Amino acid sequence: MNDFSFSTVPHIVSAIGASSRLGELVRDRFPDTHRALVVTDAGFLATGLAAAPIASLANAGFHVKTCSDVIADPPENVVLAAVDTARQHATDIVIGLGGGSSMDVAKLIAVLAGSGQPLAEAYGIGNVRGNRLPLVQIPTTAGTGSEVTNIAIVTTGSTTKMGVVAPQLYADMAILDAELTLGLPPHVTAATGIDAMVHAIEAYTSRHKKNPLSDILAREALQLLWANLHVACEARADRAVQLAARQAMLLGALLAGQAFSNAPVAAVHALAYPIGGIFHVPHGLSNALVLPHVLRFNAPAAAERYAELAAIVVPGAHGTAEAKAEAFTVAMAELAGRTGIAGTLREVGIREEDLDRLADDAMLQTRLLGNNPREVTRDDARAIYGAAL
Repeated sequence: MNDFSFSTVPHIVSAIGASSRLGELVRDRFPDTHRALVVTDAGFLATGLAAAPIASLANAGFHVKTCSDVIADPPENVVLAAVDTARQHATDIVIGLGGGSSMDVAKLIAVLAGSGQPLAEAYGIGNVRGNRLPLVQIPTTAGTGSEVTNIAIVTTGSTTKMGVVAPQLYADMAILDAELTLGLPPHVTAATGIDAMVHAIEAYTSRHKKNPLSDILAREALQLLWANLHVACEARADRAVQLAARQAMLLGALLAGQAFSNAPVAAVHALAYPIGGIFHVPHGLSNALVLPHVLRFNAPAAAERYAELAAIVVPGAHGTAEAKAEAFTVAMAELAGRTGIAGTLREVGIREEDLDRLADDAMLQTRLLGNNPREVTRDDARAIYGAAL
């Protein structure tokens, strides 16, 4: 066994209805805080689901400011404006309430608002200076796992992104409440759920930092996500059944987040990023589009590990490790059809003439490609995109 270290969020609450007790939970955990900034997006705010947690904070004696300017793939100007809002409010605790983008912005506010460090100096690994404000994360989708990761992604140009990776980005507390996810359309539930599965799969097969704890978390995450995705996507399901499935999905996404935060993701994400950056395809769907094709490419180097995961997804698979790995790949490929999301790049507007640009951009993701169990060349990336077309 190789030496390893493992880090995660120290306090996790998983309970249906927990967000309506947010004020109580935060007050008990952070008794000396008084001025809360809730970071969300306009779409989630419009659902009305943020009202109860915000009211709960106010009832617990917090002076609450809501920052709802977050957009998908947040650019630098949105992050910097949110940091200014936090400073003007004299914020002493930050609460991320939303999808991955809202939680990423909340992380950056927490580390930048009190330090004065320029955002540009924080990019990269381990470049955040000093401490941060107390940070609570509440996901409203079961996908990114951002509530328990130490990375935040910022859009730095028309199609380029950069990451801030540092231990200070781990939150103090994560709260999982399925009631906040009930309004999600089935296609969003499906795409974000598959995104979480990708986190689990790539953590389990990561070339670097794979360890026994991340393996346990990845397997349990995949089990929860696979068993509950179909029910969570069924809009006509009984409310209690939906809530149970969605709570399980949230936990699965969190466990996958813990896994990949310690055993990082690889080629699926590397090839998905250009799809999102250039064509503005949501991140979860971008991952889903290339997943089976990366799995098939990786099989010569990762068949044994994929065969182990096949025991969760297709327990009836038999034969060699290669046969089980192929059965696993087929099952993951069929997810798009089962859940009603796009299954090919053509369905999201990508054409043959776009593949070279995608491949060129994918090869810039060296941090991710280095984690892949099989080396990916530029020709390999081009071929994978071609298979996904």
